Amino acid sequence: MPPRRCPCGTGLPYAECCGPRHDGSAPAATAEQLMRSRYSAFALGDAGYLLRTWHPTTRPPALDLDPAVRWTGLEVLATTGGGLLAAEGTVEFVARYRHGGVDGEQRELSRFAREDGAWRYVDGR
Repeated sequence: MPPRRCPCGTGLPYAECCGPRHDGSAPAATAEQLMRSRYSAFALGDAGYLLRTWHPTTRPPALDLDPAVRWTGLEVLATTGGGLLAAEGTVEFVARYRHGGVDGEQRELSRFAREDGAWRYVDGR
């Protein structure tokens, strides 16, 4: 059986892509890596990872994921900043999903910042 592909759309196996971010063995090196790993966490229902990677100034006390939503694809449209040495960055993306037999998409411009050396999701619009 071939390795499971990562939900984030890189084409890499999950174990070589977002898996190490989710298990804590390899933190995200860029804002885009964090955004992709957060998308994968939504797709896999990992609310704990989403909360851990949320900036403390905007993080909700809890997160309830809807198990009826099936995330079906991610397209990164643009990034600004967010590189290996940056302190802040943005990632614009379209996340596609299926819910109740209906296809939909979420478009967002997400802001990220480093907190204690690690990338964190701040907010999106």
